[in-house]
Amino acid sequence: MTFKDLDLSNQLQYAIDDLGFENPTPIQEQAFSVVRSGKDVVGIAQTGTGKTFAYMLPILRDLKFSKQLHPRVLVLVPTRELVLQVVDEIEKLSKYINVRVLGVYGGANINTQKQAILQGQDIIVATPGRLYDLGLSNALKLKSIQKLVIDEVDVMLDLGFRFQLMNIFEILPERRQNVLFSATMTEDVDVLIDDFFKNPEKISVAVSGTPLDNIEQVSYNIPNFFTKVNLLHHLLSDKETYNKVLIFVGFKRTADYLFKQLEEVFNDEMCVIHSNKTQNYRIRSIKQFDEGKNRILLATDVMARGLDFDNVSHVINFDTPEFPENYMHRIGRTGRAEKVGKTILLSTEKEQESKLLIEALMDYEIPVLELPEEIEISKLLTEDERPKEDHEQSKNRTKVEYVPGAAFHEKSEKNSKTNQGGSYRREIAKKYKKPKTRGDKNYNKHNKKK
Repeated sequence: MTFKDLDLSNQLQYAIDDLGFENPTPIQEQAFSVVRSGKDVVGIAQTGTGKTFAYMLPILRDLKFSKQLHPRVLVLVPTRELVLQVVDEIEKLSKYINVRVLGVYGGANINTQKQAILQGQDIIVATPGRLYDLGLSNALKLKSIQKLVIDEVDVMLDLGFRFQLMNIFEILPERRQNVLFSATMTEDVDVLIDDFFKNPEKISVAVSGTPLDNIEQVSYNIPNFFTKVNLLHHLLSDKETYNKVLIFVGFKRTADYLFKQLEEVFNDEMCVIHSNKTQNYRIRSIKQFDEGKNRILLATDVMARGLDFDNVSHVINFDTPEFPENYMHRIGRTGRAEKVGKTILLSTEKEQESKLLIEALMDYEIPVLELPEEIEISKLLTEDERPKEDHEQSKNRTKVEYVPGAAFHEKSEKNSKTNQGGSYRREIAKKYKKPKTRGDKNYNKHNKKK
């Protein structure tokens, strides 16, 4: 099947031709007529299968030209980076159509966004938090929304956007079409569908956990963090093979620490993104990596979820993710649009259990490669890797560990005095021999005791 069989408008077909696409992916093929029908839709497909085009093609096909100021289509995505990416995709598709698109997200000036909304928009792409702020401040009128698309909904719920989503549903018109896309079907997603969707049509292309056939996976068993760093140095020094590499880590702290270890050798070739980095830094890092100015991008799971990069040669999992689904999303960054991709998984002894869970989900055993001989096995250990007795001496020692001894010096004489109470006052009185009749100086003067 080709795009020409999909009943696209001429303008959309010209845009698709310009992009060089000929055949729709399975999700695009199946979703087209269902989304156009106006029913509620739930699409389950892995990352890298072209979900953005799957919902935008049918929506743009039926979106008539209008001069109205209020938006008619709302697309919700979990991260700011995805907002920019989806806006970019829509602009590519609407090259020959007169459609106004705006992306709004936190971390940018809200007043500029309000002004842009007032100019009039057809499609708003937003993160839930910022959209709710704009809806409450009345800058964005949501009463004319006809279609609501929630993309990467499983990530949204993972990030704790559940309440914002509920609030957004409250302020949207009841009569609308809901389109939801997710890479995994979790219980939370199920509850959301039951509560807010009316007899949705379900499209499932690939069960989460089936790796894409065009991704070649290998793994290394490595004793510790610094040996992993040594292996990375070895692999990344081959610039021809590893020409566009995405390195995943589980935590922001690990990302920064690893960046420090690699910075000296690959400083100009690498960048890092995680949620503690500023918005401008993140946008710049992604752009430089996408354009090929930087060869290596270091990212945390949530940050790179759903991001689409062309021609990623390798995805390196620096640590083994605890949740098998995260591994699926990581490796989905390569081998996109049916190209061949390669992934490498680095696992320590501690991480073997997580690796087994990943293999069970995929029903596939990842081949293990021998470490190259020139890799030095590091004896250095990180804080987390050291034996417990080395670093678990509590700073707030318990009574059992800490038995106080005697004071380290004798008390000085003045500090040795004890409170004598009433008798002490009597001693003072004796010493200074207070007059019996107080204040009568003349009497005292004449009647001195001899």
